[in-house]
Amino acid sequence: MKFGYDSAMIRGNISILDFKNSAGSELGPSEWLLIDQQRIDRFADATDDHQFIHVDPERAAATTFGSTIAHGFLSLSILPHLLAQILPIPEGTVMGINYGAEKVRFVQPVKVNNRVRARARIEKVNGRPGGQFMVKTRVTLEIDNSRRPALIADLLSLYVVEVPCTHARALLSD
Repeated sequence: MKFGYDSAMIRGNISILDFKNSAGSELGPSEWLLIDQQRIDRFADATDDHQFIHVDPERAAATTFGSTIAHGFLSLSILPHLLAQILPIPEGTVMGINYGAEKVRFVQPVKVNNRVRARARIEKVNGRPGGQFMVKTRVTLEIDNSRRPALIADLLSLYVVEVPCTHARALLSD
C-alpha cells in the first residue's frame, strides 16, 4: 500500500479502523531530498539567520565541518514534505495539522549537498471527539552515506476526519 497525499487534495489511503490501529507501523523511507546551498540560503533569508556556518562557504570550509551546514530548523521544517510521501491518511480526512513536537534532537548537522530522507514509526493514535485523531510519530531524518541521522523527533499531528455515519464515529472513541 502506498501512503502519502497529494498536497493539492487530501486523499485517504487507509480506512479509519486501520488508521486507528496503525500504532507500531514502520513507514518509509521517503524519497531522497538534496539540501543544496540555494535551499540553505533561502531558509537563511526566511528566518534572518545568516550565521556564516550556513551562508559563507569560504569561512565555513575552515571549520571542523569543512563546508556550510543546513540550519537545524531547516532540517526540521522539511519533515512535513518528506512525511507526506509515507504517512497513512485516513479516509475522509479534511485536514492534517502540525500540533507540535514532544522531543527533537539534532544528532548531526546536514552538510551542503547532502541528501536526506525520512523514516517514521507511528507511536500512538488516539481518537478524539469531533472526528479527530491525535497522532504521535517518531521521525528519523537520515543523511545519505551516514550512519548517524540528522535528527530524531517525536511529532504530534491532528487529523480532522469527516465522519459520515454513527458506526464510523464509534471507531473514533477509545
